[in-house]
Amino acid sequence: QVQLVESGGGLVQAGGSLRLSCTATGGTFSRYKLGWFRQAPGKEREFVAAISWSNSMRSYAESVKGRFTISRDNAKKTLYLEMNSLKPEDTATYYCGTLGSGSLYSERSYDYWGQGTQVTVSS
Repeated sequence: QVQLVESGGGLVQAGGSLRLSCTATGGTFSRYKLGWFRQAPGKEREFVAAISWSNSMRSYAESVKGRFTISRDNAKKTLYLEMNSLKPEDTATYYCGTLGSGSLYSERSYDYWGQGTQVTVSS
C-alpha cells in the first residue's frame, strides 16, 4: 500500500509560480504511473497531468498545457508539478494519485490519493 503526501501549495498572485511535491511511502513508487488532479469548491475533481514510470510519457489537460510541468524522481519517491503563469481559475485543492487500471484522465482509475494541498491564486 502506498501513502502519498502533497506539499507546496499556498497563496500566490496571478502570473506567479508554485512547485507542488507529492512524496510516497510504502509500495514500489517506480512501478506506478502517477497523476495530478485538482478540485475547486463545488466542482468535480479534474485531471491536470500524468506521467509514466520512466518520465517518457507526460500528458496534460488543455487548460494547463504550456504552463505546468509534471516530473518525478523515483530515487526520492517524489512527484512534482511545476506551475507557472498561474491564473485565478487554477485555484483548487491539488491531489496526487497512483494510476491503477483504466483511463489516466479519470479519477476512478486511481487507487491511492494524498490528502491534497491548497493552491489559491489571487487576481
